[in-house]
Amino acid sequence: MDFYALAAFLAYFAILLIIGLLAHKKLKSSADFILGNRSLNFWLTALSAHASDMSAWLFMAMPAAILVGGLSQSWIAFGLLIGMFLNWQFVAKKLRQETEKYNSYTLSSYFESRFHDRSGLIRLLTATMALIFLTCYLSAGMIAMGRLFESVFGIDYYIGLTIAMLVVVFYTSFGGFTTIAWVDLFQALFLLVIIILVPILAYLQLPDGLNTVYQAAAVQEIPLGFFQRESIYSYMTTLFLILGWGLGYFGMPHILTKFMGIKNPEEINKSKYLGMSWQIIALIGSVAIGLMGIGFFGDPLENSELVFIDMVKALFHPFSAAFIVCAILAANMSTMDSQILVCGSVLSEDIYKHMFRSYASQKELLLVSRIGVVVISCISLGIAFSNNSSILDAVLYAWSGLGCSFGPLVLVSLYSKHANRSGAIAGIIFGGVTAGIWPLINRHFIEMPIPPMVPGFAASLLSIALFSYLTRKPSLAELSNEKYN
Repeated sequence: MDFYALAAFLAYFAILLIIGLLAHKKLKSSADFILGNRSLNFWLTALSAHASDMSAWLFMAMPAAILVGGLSQSWIAFGLLIGMFLNWQFVAKKLRQETEKYNSYTLSSYFESRFHDRSGLIRLLTATMALIFLTCYLSAGMIAMGRLFESVFGIDYYIGLTIAMLVVVFYTSFGGFTTIAWVDLFQALFLLVIIILVPILAYLQLPDGLNTVYQAAAVQEIPLGFFQRESIYSYMTTLFLILGWGLGYFGMPHILTKFMGIKNPEEINKSKYLGMSWQIIALIGSVAIGLMGIGFFGDPLENSELVFIDMVKALFHPFSAAFIVCAILAANMSTMDSQILVCGSVLSEDIYKHMFRSYASQKELLLVSRIGVVVISCISLGIAFSNNSSILDAVLYAWSGLGCSFGPLVLVSLYSKHANRSGAIAGIIFGGVTAGIWPLINRHFIEMPIPPMVPGFAASLLSIALFSYLTRKPSLAELSNEKYN
């Protein structure tokens, strides 16, 4: 193990521990643990929401997509920007107000109250979908962490995974929502500086500037146009990239809970502009890392997902390089902690409290939330031990499942007066199942690969509309007309 790498690693986690201790407040209830009792200012809301969105994907999967597939893959970033902006614009404020109105701390409890479901079926379905897909998402983050430890710190993949899990679980269960928000704020600022600095320094090392990139791309046959070729197929592929990622924002519990936790809903606009500015810069930097990597290395890398790590190693002193690579830890942990917290909240509020202990005290629920954090982390760790998928594929699968299970229902719950309990149940089932099985059946319907988000989101919306219409109760006016006709 490299001494410099270990020293940088320990220094970084010492910073996180200090921030966590300073930001920690005594938790008195599950509401404090889950949403910080809705006390975040607009700075914390903006940067923690965006930091919890951009995981190691930002430093590993996105640059790798550009390095291998060229600039046409940057449409992924465009789709993310559109999706997040629409989320801020049309969901954030209304969701904050509606969840407070129904005294809801999780999406499951909000859906149950909004659609007047006394059976508990909506809560059970949404909780199940959240746990399944968030666990897959968490495992993708852990795979990235394990590969990072193996590549940079020389630590065995499985030992690295275990260390990563222990660190995240410690400060998540220790401080809950508010502590996570402050840690995410630091990590958002840290990784933003790094993602700007590295591609600029890499560009300065190129002997002939961008011409070096163009020449290397030509040799490796990497297209640098925004469309791979002028054809309907190319345009459809681009559209699917945008929709496949952008639509997912409406259903991401670990992002939506940040909207629900802001103290003053009137400050959502400030959060929106601050957060979107951060995201634009971060995504430009991520694309630039992949683009500069084409010319910086000249030849294809054995593992394209390590382009950022290999670039940093070549540019910096070992200690500085290891500390900079901690930006990946920052991006990953800021996503993992939020997802783990949501899972713990679902287990305590939506499953334990409403199915087993409706009279449970706040102290008991707080304990169950913390136990839930540990349990979900261990399950995700077990999945990550397989180490058999690319980070991009694993994230896309989980992203699609969450987006299709919850996204259409979030929009309908906020903007439709006609959707009812039956429609909500159908939307959750058809959306989640379609997204879950689509990768297996895609080729049987059409040769073109279509992201699961597209058919899953459409299936959810259509099923909500159809089942709500078929099971709607006629109004008094309609009953009166039938009587006299």
